[in-house]
Amino acid sequence: MKIVDIVCSAGRTGFYFDDQRAIKQGAGHDGVFYVGNPVTEGFRAVRQAGESISVMIILEDGQMAYGDCAAVQYSGAGGRDPLFLAEDFIPVIDKYIKPELVGKEADDFRGLCAMMESIQVDGKRLHTAIRYGLSQAILDAVAKATGRMMCEVVADEYGCTVSETPIPIFTQSGDDRYDNADKMIIKGAQVLPHALINNVETKLGTKGEKLAEYVAWLRDRILANRTDDTYAPTMHIDVYGTIGLIFGNDNCKDMATYIEELGKIAKPFHLRIEGPMDCDCDRETQMKALAALTKELDDRGCDVELVADEWCNTLEDIKLFADNKAGHMVQIKTPDLGGINNTIEAVLYCKEKGIGAYQGGTCNETDRSAQVCVHCAMATQPVQILAKPGMGVDEGFMIVYNEMNRIMAMRKAKKNR
Repeated sequence: MKIVDIVCSAGRTGFYFDDQRAIKQGAGHDGVFYVGNPVTEGFRAVRQAGESISVMIILEDGQMAYGDCAAVQYSGAGGRDPLFLAEDFIPVIDKYIKPELVGKEADDFRGLCAMMESIQVDGKRLHTAIRYGLSQAILDAVAKATGRMMCEVVADEYGCTVSETPIPIFTQSGDDRYDNADKMIIKGAQVLPHALINNVETKLGTKGEKLAEYVAWLRDRILANRTDDTYAPTMHIDVYGTIGLIFGNDNCKDMATYIEELGKIAKPFHLRIEGPMDCDCDRETQMKALAALTKELDDRGCDVELVADEWCNTLEDIKLFADNKAGHMVQIKTPDLGGINNTIEAVLYCKEKGIGAYQGGTCNETDRSAQVCVHCAMATQPVQILAKPGMGVDEGFMIVYNEMNRIMAMRKAKKNR
């Protein structure tokens, strides 16, 4: 079935674009706003509205398939592509991508994505956000043209099996890490709370004491309010490199001692720490520092898991970190990889290497990108999937949870026909 048209519309995301460098340099809060001037190129303010582009593929029988182009909250940081603004990139899609897709058969997801990934504008690859949304639309188009679900297309083309059970959902709290943790406990989130520990003075503590207090509070909150004694969520906390800031990025022993103590405080729950250090210089330095800390924890027999994030953005990056065991788990931050074909390959590669695959993303996505990501996760079966978009917990959890259950219900119904 042929593609006959491509239509774009500008949209909003479920969160904001935040200038991470400005925040790390001390930009303060004023309500939802950040105070101070942006320092990353392209930003008009430290925090500004997130933008998206819906790419709609029209098939010759009139069906419409679509995906949403979106970029991460911290665009322009950690080696990522620059800020993604709809008015800048809709003309790029119309001029360079539409002519390549119109007239093509919607029957080969991998082939169409490979063609899309090869397009260059002024000698550069398409922005990761464009490749992200366009690949979602391609997957939906192939599914609609061939009478399959998106997860079934992925499973068929990559030789994997669609899960018959839910993938654990990881919820993120934003700065409202106390009230939002309560929402997570009520909803029974399997992984929580992210917590957004992105400032030493106000969130980690100059000796790590504030985070230690929070972990103890969270432990007690779960124990006091769970309605089922078998409910034992994993604590997953993103510290945005702040542990490295207080101990030194290459000071493995002191960092490990602190992380080990956090793990003890978290018991009886399992703890993961994402982004313990951010070397803020290059990928190799970050990879080696994280690999060294991973080894230090393993040598001590500590069961706290480290999660790679910063400087681990592309499929190539993920393979490098996995090959060198830089972290026990890798966040596959879906918009950073460009086409979702790369997300699929990243999950499968991590599983092959025995590294935990966390199919993540960003709060700054849309309902559509979250739904398509669920299909990819159900086919590839990572350790966990991020509830997205937004930081309100309920909305993102609902979108991911409901799409996952739709998939399982539809596949069960098909088997019973």
